[in-house]
Order: sequence, then structure tokens, then C-alpha cells
Amino acid sequence: MTKTRKICVITGGSSGIGTEMARYLATRGWDIAITYAGNAEGAQATVDAIEACGQRGFMMQCDVGYKDQVDAFLDAATESLGLAQLLVNNAGVQTWAPFLELREEDWDCTIRTNLKGCFLCTQKFARLLVERKQSGNVIMIGSGCNKVPFPNLVDYTASKGGIENLTQVAATELGQHGIRVNCVAPGAIEIERTRLESPGYSDNWGRAAPLGRVGYAEDIAKAVEYLGSEDASYVTGQTLYVDGGVFTKPNWAYEI
Repeated sequence: MTKTRKICVITGGSSGIGTEMARYLATRGWDIAITYAGNAEGAQATVDAIEACGQRGFMMQCDVGYKDQVDAFLDAATESLGLAQLLVNNAGVQTWAPFLELREEDWDCTIRTNLKGCFLCTQKFARLLVERKQSGNVIMIGSGCNKVPFPNLVDYTASKGGIENLTQVAATELGQHGIRVNCVAPGAIEIERTRLESPGYSDNWGRAAPLGRVGYAEDIAKAVEYLGSEDASYVTGQTLYVDGGVFTKPNWAYEI
């Protein structure tokens, strides 16, 4: 009997959490298709790492905020690797700016990429599954700002709050087709970008977390793997916060 290959699509797989998720899932036996916006070198490094694990990799430039590019990517990925069982909506951008200074074009870019991109990818992926009468899983990558507002990140916070609601309505409508939809919301995760943004990132956020450490990309990958597996076969419409308790701990006045 031929064993069914595990196939996953990850948007934004050329750097950061996206590339680390791809590498981790490849070690767990997944073939991976990734998108990249402009970092072709990073995307190729991700594919090389996937293939070094003995799995198949596929990459294609795609701006997830545009339907024609999303459709072309998912059709090409399906032709190359086969129909995926798991979609991880990871591609995202953010703009550091105070509310009064945020430019309209930056707002539009962030909402188009982060929120509209999740909608377009999920819709196309679900249509492919329904056409072939297959079940599958969608995982949105949210953020701690799904529930806690982040200063100077108004566009990013708005997009991630929308992603949580998108997760719930998609899960409600797609469940009848055997498609589960969940959200993984990372807290402070140490990756190259966050280390560059703040040299003390790990120590500062480690002190803030009840678990006493910063998060790592593998923590997110493991949560994604769980929600995409049969172990979570009765879980849909949920948000799993992977944050060490940072955004659960209250601002307790007696500790200030």
C-alpha cells in the first residue's frame, strides 16, 4: 500500500518563522511549498534545507495580496507536489509608526498582505480541497496583538485582530467540507529580525514571560504540527497562544 505523502504550503517561507517552520516540518516528513515576495536567495536556502531532509521542496514568487498570484502559486504547487493537506498563512508585513503618522499606503499594504492574503490563500486552498472532495487544515499565524494592542503597530494589530475573526468564520463555514481552520498566535519569538530590532530582545521578553524565557521558531512549528495533525481532529476555530504566558499575565499594579 502506497503511503500518502504529507504536503504543506507555507506562505512567506524565505525568512524568519516561515523558513524555520518549513525546515522543522521537513524533518517531520512533510514536503513543503513556499512563497516569497522578494527574497529569492532566502527562499532557495529554505528549499535546499527541505531537500536536505529528503523531502520535496517548491518555491515561487507570490504577493499573497493579489488573487491572480495566489491562484497561480497554488495551482503550480499542486501540480509540482500534489494536493496539500495543510496551508499555513504566515506571510506578513508591519509598519512601525505612531497612529497619527501612519501613512495610508502603509496601512493598505499591511491589510492587503496580512489579512486579505489570508483570505485569498484560504479560499483558493479550500476550493481545491472541495473540488477533489478532500479534507485539510488551514492555520493562520496571528500574534499576541490578536487580543492586546501593540503601540506604534496600528496596521499590524488591526490585521491580526481581523485574522482571528477570519479564522472563526472560515472554520464555521468550511467544517462541513472536512476543513479545519485554526490560528497560532506567537508571542515574543527570537529570530534574526527581532534580534536586530533589539539587542536585548531575548533577555527583556524572557523576564516578561511567566515561563521565564523568550520563544523560539520551533515552538511555533510544533504548535502548527499539532493543529495540522489528526491529534487535533476535533479542534477548529480556535486560537492557540504560544507566548510563554506573556499576554495572559495582567499588568498588576502592585508589581510596578
